[in-house]
Amino acid sequence: MREVVETLKSGGTILYPTDTIWGLGCDATNEKACQKILDIKKRPGNKSFVILVDDFPMLQRYIPEFKEVCYDLADLAIKPLTIIYPKAKGLARSILAEDGSVGIRITKDPSCIKLIRGLRKPIVSTSANLSGKKSPVNYDSISSEIKNGVNHIMKERLTEKMNTPSQIIKIGINGDIEIIRK
Repeated sequence: MREVVETLKSGGTILYPTDTIWGLGCDATNEKACQKILDIKKRPGNKSFVILVDDFPMLQRYIPEFKEVCYDLADLAIKPLTIIYPKAKGLARSILAEDGSVGIRITKDPSCIKLIRGLRKPIVSTSANLSGKKSPVNYDSISSEIKNGVNHIMKERLTEKMNTPSQIIKIGINGDIEIIRK
């Protein structure tokens, strides 16, 4: 785990299992690292990323206008929940949507929590596929181009099937709630 955290701290990219799918990750505050993820995925720069945090206090450092209803949404969620928050701050510009919003999930995955706590910052969590291609369901279905593009691969849960994307809800500036994906 120490080696993976050092990779993240030095601006590197990782391939890792999350609480939903296999993901590509980096320090969500490091613009150059986030650009590397875009290059690996061959993804246009106008699409935002989801980031993972370990708890509400970390989330609130990056979302200045945090709405109280988000506590209830996260606590009542049956499966992993990504909430799109308006007006994020302190994150790499390339991971934000054009309107300055960002999707954040409080992960419950023990390995992801260790990474985040070791880095002391949020990490990017985008599906480990080339842009426009299907998300991989397990490690073996990840393209060699993705595997060769990252600085480090976490060798945990290699045979586990992972194909459950998170629910996505968007919180408006006024606290309006929009369901994006159930």
